[in-house]
Amino acid sequence: MIDLIKKTILAGIGATIITKEKIEVVMQDLVKQGKVSTDEAKAVAAKLAEEGRKEWESSSKDLAERIRELLAKADFAHKSEVAQLERRIQLLEEKVEATFKLPTN
Repeated sequence: MIDLIKKTILAGIGATIITKEKIEVVMQDLVKQGKVSTDEAKAVAAKLAEEGRKEWESSSKDLAERIRELLAKADFAHKSEVAQLERRIQLLEEKVEATFKLPTN
């Protein structure tokens, strides 16, 4: 499950980078065609980058919250619970061994 989450996050980062590169290419083309000035292109690119950053942060928070919810519903045993159970098993094994230990001659 952790691998799936990592892949999802990395895919999102990759999409953000590709989108930024595409925006820059489009804006450069518009500047070359004389449809927008360099300053306008920079302003649009900055605005889109900021919106993308905000969307990424929002998506990341939503994803983290959903992961917490899923883990809470999954009812996984915590490490401390497993350690307690292992200790109880060890104690029971020791009692069984002591109870059924045969005397030596």
